[in-house]
Amino acid sequence: MTDRPDEVILKVQNLKKYFPIRRGVFRRQVGEVKAVDDISFEVYRGETLGVVGESGCGKTTAGRTIIRLYEPTSGHVYFNGKDLATLSGGELRKMRRKMQMIFQDPYASLNPRMSVEGIVSEPLEIHRMTNGRQRKDRVAELLHLVGLNPALMNRFPHEFSGGQRQRIGLARSLALNPDLVICDEPISALDVSIQAQVVNLLEDLQKELGLTYIFIAHDLSMVRHISRRVAVMYLGKIMELTDRETLYKNPLHPYTQALLSAIPVADPEVEEKRRRIILEGDLPSPANPPKGCNFNTRCPLAMDICFHVEPELIEVEADHWCACHLVEPTGQPARKPDAQQTNQPAPVN
Repeated sequence: MTDRPDEVILKVQNLKKYFPIRRGVFRRQVGEVKAVDDISFEVYRGETLGVVGESGCGKTTAGRTIIRLYEPTSGHVYFNGKDLATLSGGELRKMRRKMQMIFQDPYASLNPRMSVEGIVSEPLEIHRMTNGRQRKDRVAELLHLVGLNPALMNRFPHEFSGGQRQRIGLARSLALNPDLVICDEPISALDVSIQAQVVNLLEDLQKELGLTYIFIAHDLSMVRHISRRVAVMYLGKIMELTDRETLYKNPLHPYTQALLSAIPVADPEVEEKRRRIILEGDLPSPANPPKGCNFNTRCPLAMDICFHVEPELIEVEADHWCACHLVEPTGQPARKPDAQQTNQPAPVN
């Protein structure tokens, strides 16, 4: 890509988040859920990085671990050059002013006992940014910024629609003038007509305030619209990472190809000619991931090596990363394996 920003605002290195599995009277650990398993990527200032994948792939856990709502098991998260994994107490609190999160459910993420003014001003109180009249003026400014009438600040969350509640959550996340906002499926609980409004608002605020987004979502069409680059996750790992145009025109990983084949096309003639890739089997448990490539149990092109050696996420061409034994560094899929080598006989084009 030629328009890539130069400044890296967030750098994630070998990040892992494992949840312990405990059983018995003494709650002894008998295993662990590998929700996020050794992921690495960079986010550039002012861009939107989309993160997509099936439910349970670790998207939300990755977002929460990055800003340390979950403590990482291992790895490093560098934000503006500082490793968040090593910060504690007051240092972490100061850094959190510049990192905020918009949560998925606008009905559960707002305290029903607090007024809108109290919800939006809470970050200002915690960080002692303003007081008295200044705080109220700031709340009115934020509500106006997200398209809500400041006269409604004394109302409670149950008096608003889902789209309005998500705008309140957005106003709260912007209260401290953050540099990075992690959007955890902010539109999945909203009606389709409201989704477009929220996404357009996010884009307008990004241009106006210079925000950087990590946009976590299921909707591949929406991710293509809002994101500059896209990371595809599967079972706690990043399978492919590149700019949106390259990903949608030339997906290299079989899992990415299967995901994109599920996007409906409005043109009936094109839709009729397209080949839908149906993945067989269920998503393996992150408590017991397959040996080798995580995708080998469902991949129609799996070879012997896929069941024994884990593929590395490598840059196969400029700014196009892929973790697959079938992909060569030239940026093109490798020669398709013989039928005897494959896990399933039908190859994916």
